[in-house]
Amino acid sequence: MKRSKKERQTLLKELIETNPFVTDEALAKQFSVSVQTIRLDRMELSIPELRERIKDVAKTKLDEVRALPIEEVIGEIIDLDLDHSAISILDIGPEHVFSRTQIARGHHLFAQANSLAVAIIDDEMALTAKATIRFTRQVKVNERVIAKAKVNKLDKERTIVEVNSFVEQEPVFSGQFIMFRSKKNNR
Repeated sequence: MKRSKKERQTLLKELIETNPFVTDEALAKQFSVSVQTIRLDRMELSIPELRERIKDVAKTKLDEVRALPIEEVIGEIIDLDLDHSAISILDIGPEHVFSRTQIARGHHLFAQANSLAVAIIDDEMALTAKATIRFTRQVKVNERVIAKAKVNKLDKERTIVEVNSFVEQEPVFSGQFIMFRSKKNNR
């Protein structure tokens, strides 16, 4: 169904407010228009490109990470509520894939999830004691992996963190991480 420009722009603005991490390509597909049309619509609406939207969301969250230096997090943390939940994004580039198949190496997906499980811990130190993981589909070059972490159990020495990773709402990875906390910061 073809929409008027005004109607499309109204819906575009609502969609980006709901999901600031949606790509121009996904929006173009959803509205059956070119990527260039979406970019022009964003410019008219003063909506920044995806990278800028991610940076804006992430700026306030990065200072909260305690358990590891932010440069050691794999992917970009875009949401963080210590000891509760966190979200990170990893754009799969040529450096993450096997050259012959263009499929992401599993250790990159694991590293994104594991570093998010460490970053969510509200403590000076957190170490992975055990991880139970499952890959549910291959991830290919140029796909964006969104990892969502949630604390399921929190006690004095251990925290259980569940991480689920998606490419455009399709599950690609899941893991349960049992994390040791430092004993000096027990609550």
